[in-house]
Amino acid sequence: MSLLSRLHRFNERHPWSHNDHYGPWIADRVAEVGARDVLDVGCGTGNLVALLRHSVGTVTGLEPDPAAAHTAAKRFTGDTAVAIVHGDFESRDKERRWDAVTLVAVLHHLPLVAALRDLRACLTPGGRLVIVGCYRESGPADLLATLPAALANPVMGLLKHPSRAAAPPPHMTAPTTAPGETLRDIRAAAARELPGARVRRRLFWRYSLVYDAPSS
Repeated sequence: MSLLSRLHRFNERHPWSHNDHYGPWIADRVAEVGARDVLDVGCGTGNLVALLRHSVGTVTGLEPDPAAAHTAAKRFTGDTAVAIVHGDFESRDKERRWDAVTLVAVLHHLPLVAALRDLRACLTPGGRLVIVGCYRESGPADLLATLPAALANPVMGLLKHPSRAAAPPPHMTAPTTAPGETLRDIRAAAARELPGARVRRRLFWRYSLVYDAPSS
């Protein structure tokens, strides 16, 4: 058995969410701007919603997967500050604006340029867009970024999920798709559609994008 196969089997036995890893960081970026009304696009089972709930007024979670949406809605039953909507980004209330909008591993499911344009339009003046996303690896820089992530991944899995898992946890079972855009593509699109956006490569095959809408 090859080393890569062994690593893959180990990671399956000790699963952990690369997306949830960035949840506290996202919640802090939202809290920085004093956001009161937040939209979380592709909220899954509601892990980020739960973090955001501590520092904002209301959170609307959009989730296209029916099972995940059901789990999230049940999780926040009775919490009048949280609304879970079973639907995709296109089903949002297009007349409504939010103080902050968050997406985690969602943007690559959407048409990049059109989605960035629509996300910008979702923000109130001075509102903040926070994205943690996936990109298609291309070139030596991506390879160099993969090496430390591949080495750290099993260590994090052992720390976060020391016991062997028979199956991935519910919040890690939503449908996935491979990203089509490279990090260069994403930077270029953000420069055109979100002037001033900060795009950074992150560990564990992720990038972050933070954009602040003009205040007027």
